[in-house]
Amino acid sequence: MTHTMVAMSGGVDSSLAAALLHEQGHQVVGVTMHLWEGDDDDHLAESLCCSTDMAESARRVCAQLGIPYYVFNYQQEFRRLVVDHFVRAYAQGLTPNPCLECNREIKFRALLARAQTLGFSHVATGHYVRLVPPATPAAPYELWRAVDQAKDQSYVLHMLGQSDLARLCFPLGSMTKAEVRAAAAARGLESADRPESQDICFVPDGDYRNLLRREAPASLRPGPIVDMAGREIGQHQGLPLYTIGQRRGLGLGGGESRYVIELDVARNALVVGPREAILRDRFCVEQATFCDDQWPQAPFSCLVQVRAHADPAPAVVNPQAPGKCVVQLQQPLKAITPGQAAVFYATERVLGGGMIVR
Repeated sequence: MTHTMVAMSGGVDSSLAAALLHEQGHQVVGVTMHLWEGDDDDHLAESLCCSTDMAESARRVCAQLGIPYYVFNYQQEFRRLVVDHFVRAYAQGLTPNPCLECNREIKFRALLARAQTLGFSHVATGHYVRLVPPATPAAPYELWRAVDQAKDQSYVLHMLGQSDLARLCFPLGSMTKAEVRAAAAARGLESADRPESQDICFVPDGDYRNLLRREAPASLRPGPIVDMAGREIGQHQGLPLYTIGQRRGLGLGGGESRYVIELDVARNALVVGPREAILRDRFCVEQATFCDDQWPQAPFSCLVQVRAHADPAPAVVNPQAPGKCVVQLQQPLKAITPGQAAVFYATERVLGGGMIVR
């Protein structure tokens, strides 16, 4: 049995993960990562997933299970590596996914390092994803989509490599959300009926634009809205307030529908055009990694997912220099957005992925 640190948010998923491992005889310790509670200027108010109430819920579950519980403070790291990265990416005309950076830099890089320092063999979370151990000593660990496709979180975990996967546990990957809630209720866990947080944890009002106005007002420089021929047809209020594929809120009046095609940071111009102009069948990826730690030596066919909740699409990935790939889709997709991740799948198995660039 393993000596396992369970990352606990206070919600039903991580609570049940801790309970299941404890029942299986593992030495389990629950930990909550204290990420933030608002900065000195009170710009960031608590959200559901990061609140004191959620930490107390995790503490009560651990007391119920009879396992130790600790809180680790990662506020400075979270601010620097996640919140500041989010604001900086928008200022550069990108559309970031903060969950990717939080998983990469905090939940799996920082927490795995802390666990190793403290002598834990494994870290467990309540993510909905399956981990398949090596079939032979020479085979790699594999990361697979969760059984519950509606809850699958493999997209935001594509950056995990072999050294990570060898020390991780995902007890809920073969369960549906309904089964998780039922199992938690059967064990009397107080978090069984706790609602889920759907917003970005540091944007509890759901409007990232308010955060940008407070955190990076200098990036919100008005400029021209231009059509694909370069003609100025309006004024935007700051490029970070818009995203690829956006149609509403452009202030262009009636007539033909126009969509955001490009955020031209060099000219501070918002380029708009017809719907067909947001369709693309080819794009580039950088910072690409693969779960088996092997860089492909030839083009390969796979399914590519370009947003957290997008449908996967058939494509051929052509690896270039290490970290860079060109993706050729079989059919065009709309609003492929720089700053989002493109994740490669072999049906249900995660191959890897990287960041979409211009």
